[in-house]
Amino acid sequence: EVTIRPLDAYGALAYLRTRDDVLADRVALQGWSNGGSATLAAMANTAPGINSLTPATGFRIALAFYPACGLKRKFPDGIRPYAPVWMFHGTADEEVSPPGCAEFAARSRASGGDVHYAVYPGATHGFDDPGHSHRKNPANSVAAHDAIKRAIALLAGVLKP
Repeated sequence: EVTIRPLDAYGALAYLRTRDDVLADRVALQGWSNGGSATLAAMANTAPGINSLTPATGFRIALAFYPACGLKRKFPDGIRPYAPVWMFHGTADEEVSPPGCAEFAARSRASGGDVHYAVYPGATHGFDDPGHSHRKNPANSVAAHDAIKRAIALLAGVLKP
């Protein structure tokens, strides 16, 4: 998620920019779990193999749902992304460390990064999974509803031409 997947994200961006039905300077990056971790690494100003990105030449915004934020210890001071990054976590996440990600977001902001952290009390990993087992937890439903609402608003606000 730190070395190869960011290159995959930029390969996909290059492909999207060849399409007539895509506004080339209006593409977002979004990932869940491991994909959320890859999203964070891809948005770092030191992403591998990526040079001189801006919101117009790279992604306009990135949304990372319940990523692990250790990122192979490649970003001890967090990231300073070239575009806004939003992270979404539940406090009862059983697979990654929400406190660790809150610290990662704080370190990123302290180094000048436009990184936002939304946390949902009682929500678990995969809180937006529509499956019955996740919906049994009322906190997951609340988190999913709010995160989807926020994501739509954030994407609409940043991607409108």
